Amino acid sequence: MAGLDKNAGKTKSATTSSFFNRSLTIHGRTVVDSSPKSHNLNPSLNRTTSITKFYTPVESMGSSLKGKVKNLCRLFESSKPVKPASAEIPQKQKSGKSLLPESRISPFFSLNNSVIRLPGTEDRIVVYFTSLRGIRRTYEDCYAVRMIFRGFRVWIDERDVSMDIAYRKELQIAMGEKSVSLPQVFIMGKYVGGADVIKSLFEIGELAKILKEFPMRQPGFVCHCCGDIRFVPCSNCSGSKKLFDEDEDRLKRCPDCNENGLIRCPHCSS
Repeated sequence: MAGLDKNAGKTKSATTSSFFNRSLTIHGRTVVDSSPKSHNLNPSLNRTTSITKFYTPVESMGSSLKGKVKNLCRLFESSKPVKPASAEIPQKQKSGKSLLPESRISPFFSLNNSVIRLPGTEDRIVVYFTSLRGIRRTYEDCYAVRMIFRGFRVWIDERDVSMDIAYRKELQIAMGEKSVSLPQVFIMGKYVGGADVIKSLFEIGELAKILKEFPMRQPGFVCHCCGDIRFVPCSNCSGSKKLFDEDEDRLKRCPDCNENGLIRCPHCSS
């Protein structure tokens, strides 16, 4: 009995020691490489393949978008007008003479060959303009042209179409058109052009050559009668545009003034 008890104790102690000795159970097994190669991994756990699969459609989408953009660019480029190979660029000959048109070289050439004429104004400068500020660009062009001429201190026959409708009709008849842009300038009875032409002639110094033939006024001269407005109230009807006819016992339209009850200044607009 004693022997059996000893054997049972040995077996129990061996079992208990082998159960609690983890080092023996771990190191007793064959160690396997815990870093397997990528091709042995499960595809669902392989991050490289999953990332590649995720970004591949985006890259293909970007390439397709680039292709569409290129096609659109080609479409718009083909719709653009093709510039001529031989552009007309002013050059100079070997002799030093310019190939620019003669009208660009001499301002008197354009004046002499002007087809549009304004009868009765061969001794003056006539500027058709508007003093209304309804259209900002038109008002600024009119103001700029008037200031350019006033800078030369020459007398100008300023005709405000917004103050007298007769000026508008007069300009339409001279230009042969119903819709005429403002301002419009006539020098010595010959048509010169609008704001762009006057500004260009002024910048290159050709306008000063044309205006040498006109007398200069005193600096700071202002008409004492109208204040350079060019119009004064009608002295016949006092600006009311109406007159009482005693013979017919009724009111009549004043024949002397315009639609605004104004007449041209007798001192500076004669």
